[in-house]
Amino acid sequence: MKKHTMVICAAVSVLTACASTTKPGMVGVQRQQLMLVSAEKVEQMALVNYTQQNRDAQVKGRLVTKGAEYERLKKIAARLQAQVTAFRDDAAKWHWQLALIDAPVINATCAPGGKITFYTGLLRQLKLNDDEIAIIMGHEIAHALREHGRERVSRAYAQNALTTTALMAAPDSQAQIEAANTVAHYLYMLPNSRQNESEADAMGLELAARAGYKPEASVAVWKKMQALERKEGGKQGAEFTSTHPSNETRITDLTAMLPKVAPLYQGAARK
Repeated sequence: MKKHTMVICAAVSVLTACASTTKPGMVGVQRQQLMLVSAEKVEQMALVNYTQQNRDAQVKGRLVTKGAEYERLKKIAARLQAQVTAFRDDAAKWHWQLALIDAPVINATCAPGGKITFYTGLLRQLKLNDDEIAIIMGHEIAHALREHGRERVSRAYAQNALTTTALMAAPDSQAQIEAANTVAHYLYMLPNSRQNESEADAMGLELAARAGYKPEASVAVWKKMQALERKEGGKQGAEFTSTHPSNETRITDLTAMLPKVAPLYQGAARK
């Protein structure tokens, strides 16, 4: 654990404990995390934002609820969700949802509580196969399982960037909508730390392998991301690449993890 996290944890130990939110799995993710805000509160705020996102997309005629692309994602999501107990048992009882938005946006997210969003731009511009989709979706699901968003919200709360008043806004009130939008900034807009990205890479890779998707697709995904960045002239125009650093170190790390998850994939493939 980093020194500043240890100091914060010590300071707030009366109110909360620092703990790992997930089981380590085969990839061994077990860092201690600072959690000052309850999972229920963060999930509530995330649901407000997710519902508004989908409502807006529906009004614009961009919310996809059927068709080949949606069914592909739905099938992959179901296979990945069946493996989440490798990291946390309670996630099997989450109210998982999937939203596909028809927009030229290269991005995907998974909000706290299992609220997945994909954009058609990500599927089409990168020409993703099922294994590659599973790697990306597994990565985003891992962020939710690991509660990286709640961790960032807790840090903002510790730094007085979020107030108790905002977090306790009454349900269905304008104040709650405003608070949810503020929380969304920490859930989606701020870049994840390299540490969080490494955890999501590792856990997502394991989820995909357990679900029977080829682990090698992880390397292919990030090579496609690199090619996209070069095409954009290094400007990182895609939302996904702007908040998910894609580089040689990441590809090297994923390649090194392949032997660790290969038996999981082989076991799933034999079933």
